[in-house]
Amino acid sequence: MGISKVERLMNLVIALLSTRTFITAERIRETVSGYSESATDEAFSRMFERDKNELRDLGIPLETGRVSALDPTEGYRINREAYALAPVELTADEAAAVAMATQLWESPEMVTLTQGALLKLRAAGVDVDAPESAVAITTTAALPGLRGSEDVLGILLAAIDSGQAVEFRHRASRSDPYTVRVVEPWGVVTYRGRWYLVGHDRTRDATRTFRLSRIDADVAPIGPRNAVQRPDGVDLRDIVHRAVAEWPPSAQARVWVAHDRATALRRQAASVAPRTLAGRAGDEIALDIGRQDRLAREIAGYGADAIVLEPGSLRDDVIERLRAQAGEGVPA
Repeated sequence: MGISKVERLMNLVIALLSTRTFITAERIRETVSGYSESATDEAFSRMFERDKNELRDLGIPLETGRVSALDPTEGYRINREAYALAPVELTADEAAAVAMATQLWESPEMVTLTQGALLKLRAAGVDVDAPESAVAITTTAALPGLRGSEDVLGILLAAIDSGQAVEFRHRASRSDPYTVRVVEPWGVVTYRGRWYLVGHDRTRDATRTFRLSRIDADVAPIGPRNAVQRPDGVDLRDIVHRAVAEWPPSAQARVWVAHDRATALRRQAASVAPRTLAGRAGDEIALDIGRQDRLAREIAGYGADAIVLEPGSLRDDVIERLRAQAGEGVPA
C-alpha cells in the first residue's frame, strides 16, 4: 500500500531541511519515500510539481538553485532561517486536542486544511499525535462523548463562527422530555470525556452548559450573523468545571427533609438532626455532594419535601429544576 500524501510531504520537508546544498529532483525521487512509486518520469514530474506548490501554499520557503558551482543542474532546498518559527509550545492536552480536532473533519475540503496544519506543526517539532487512548479514533462516531452528536457539533461550530444564536431541543437526562432552548453559543469544550456547549441561554436569561449528547440533532441557527460574541474574560472550561465537576470528597450539602419523606436521601446522609422548617417537622441531613447536577436532580424529585440549605449553588440549581418541572422547561 502506498504512503499518504501527507507522509510524502513530510518526508520531503525533512529531506529538504536536512541539506545545506540543493538536491536535484532525480535525487529526491530516489531517496525520498513516496516518489519511487511513480511509474514514469512524467508521473513523477506531475507529482513533484503538485507537492512543491503544496509546500509553498503552506508557507514553507522552498528555494531553487544550482547544485554546485560545477553542476548547473537545478536543485531544491528549504531555507532554514526563513522557515524557523518562534518556539511553539503546546501542553500535552493541547497537542492531543489538535490531533483530535483534525479527526472531526472528514470532508475533502477540511481534510486538506487539517492535514496541512498538522504538517506544519510536526515539521516545527511539535508532537501533535493523539494520546494512546485516542490513537484508534478514526471517525467522529468514535470520539469519546461525541457518538451520535457529530451533526450537532458541526452546526454549533458553524453558528459560533458566524456569530448566530441557535435553537434546539434539550433534555436534562435520558428520562426527561425535550424542551426548546434558545442559546447564544460561546464555545464547545470537552471535559472528562464529554462535550459541552457553553453560552447565554435566552430561555433562562443566564449562562448555561449543555451536554451535546442531550441535544436533539435538529439544531437551527437563528437571527442575524455576527450578532453573538463571547464576552471578554469568559473562561469556558471553568464554567463547565463549575457546572458538572465533582466536588471534593469532604464537600457536603445541608438539606432539610420532611418527616418520613425522602427515604433515599436519608440513606445517603452522613448525619441526621431533627429540625422544624416553616412549621413542618423534619430533619436536617448532611449529604456528600459528589456530582452537583446529579444530586440537584435527585433533590428536586422530592419537591417541597426536600429543601437545600447549603450551598447556595446547589439550592439555586434545585430551584431552577423545580421551576422547570412546574412547566417552564427542563434546565441543563
